[in-house]
Amino acid sequence: MDPLWLAIAFALGFAARRIGLPPLVGYLIAGFVLHALGAESGGLIDEVAEVGVLLMLFSIGLKLQLRTLARPVVWASASLHMLVTVVVLGGVVFGLAAVGLSSFSGLSLAQAVLIAFALSFSSTVFAVKVLEDKGEVSSQHGKTAIGVLIIQDIVAIVFMTVSKGEIPSIWAIPLVIGLVVVRPLLGRLMDRSGHGELLILFGLVLTLAGAASFEFVGLKPDLGALVVGILLAQYARAPELAKTLLNVKDLLLVGFFLSVGLTGSPSPTSVAVAALLCLAIPLKSALFFQLMCRFKLRSRNAFLASLSLTNYSEFGLIVAAVGFRTGWLSADWLIILAIAVAITFVAASPLNARSHTLFVRYRDRLSRFESDTRLPEDELIDPEGVAVIVVGMGHLGRHAFDTIRAELGKAVIGMERDPERVSALRQEDYNLFMGDSTDPDLYERINQRGKVRMILLAFDNFQEKLETVKLIKRQGFPGQIAVLARHEDEIEDLKAAGADAAFNLSDEAGVGFARHALAKMEAPPVD
Repeated sequence: MDPLWLAIAFALGFAARRIGLPPLVGYLIAGFVLHALGAESGGLIDEVAEVGVLLMLFSIGLKLQLRTLARPVVWASASLHMLVTVVVLGGVVFGLAAVGLSSFSGLSLAQAVLIAFALSFSSTVFAVKVLEDKGEVSSQHGKTAIGVLIIQDIVAIVFMTVSKGEIPSIWAIPLVIGLVVVRPLLGRLMDRSGHGELLILFGLVLTLAGAASFEFVGLKPDLGALVVGILLAQYARAPELAKTLLNVKDLLLVGFFLSVGLTGSPSPTSVAVAALLCLAIPLKSALFFQLMCRFKLRSRNAFLASLSLTNYSEFGLIVAAVGFRTGWLSADWLIILAIAVAITFVAASPLNARSHTLFVRYRDRLSRFESDTRLPEDELIDPEGVAVIVVGMGHLGRHAFDTIRAELGKAVIGMERDPERVSALRQEDYNLFMGDSTDPDLYERINQRGKVRMILLAFDNFQEKLETVKLIKRQGFPGQIAVLARHEDEIEDLKAAGADAAFNLSDEAGVGFARHALAKMEAPPVD
């Protein structure tokens, strides 16, 4: 890979970040720029992109609970959405072919259906990257969106297997059984791999080994990476492994976004056709929203999940590539679909960056679509009798909760959006409920029903903390807002947004450590 490629990717990624867009938008544009300069996809860039996607799927598996896929709001929404999209969009594409419009001319009904099928997918890479950047992978809407994406990915894998005219090897069944049998051993290896580069290497080896073994028995390697991750998801150190791999995965995914841009040179006609296909994106998003509300998801979570799915997918390109290799589609349609994917990435980025703000603005309209009943995990909790709410019940949040509980007793309550963590902490006798820090309904209910005097934000994601502080202030919360920060410059931004107190985590940890050490020094020796 030419160093110039990385320099251009960095420059455009940095520029995108400076104007409020995710860096991935810059990487996509960098791919188009490089192709215009004569660069071609292939070789190392494709290998890097492939490993990045495999690591992403492995990381998804580490965070996935299979019961998430069993929820009707996931499997039914995904299935019905794909069915409706293929029927309606396929009919539209075939209608445009019938009137002889541009690149649509000459398409058969089967080809129109294949194009619609390719456009029915949403991008796993894009959605997970956006959710991770906002720290929302474990949220209700994040898990719903990822569950829908996994159902779509499974459908894509089945299609590609069938399209090859091959059936998986008879060794596929022993392979899956063998993975289940060695799962405890893998769990012990993970526990003993430390916290540094050895743990990263363990994750890389498992990802590539899972992908290679599935490919060997005639299954999609992507599925292998996902399945191995799911097998380890039940172990306590799975979240740490996913977090450890985060930066490696993000770096390798730069290759993926470059490779999408390097697919081909956009001609005026292909850009126009791709833009025409993108007109279906708002309808695609609206259909997701309607289906999720119908299956009892709150309008807020349905809206946020739908926005993260408001794009076309790299899996659509893979489906189209299969169609090209089998002679079902022309090479021109590969370029058209690649441009359409890129356009939706660029368009969806600012929408997802402002997703919470958009919901607040249109909340009254969107709430009309809610079901009269809600999912049990989507119910709002009455804050009456609570004086302090600790938002984020990770390691820091639990320590803050314990300290405040020692002073105030039951007047403190925790809030956490990860349902697995909520369930585990309730078994340890923590008083907490499931909620999202960026949910305006929560703070409105606090203001109306409760007498909360302080909200303490103890989660990690800085951008989410900043947006949460702004939201709490907009909702007119009369109490104090306290925030834990990791860097000095974050404290200034948080206070400017309205935080009453922001504490540097490193400084506070150093003070606490020193006090603890001095207390030990002053204590009388034990005989």
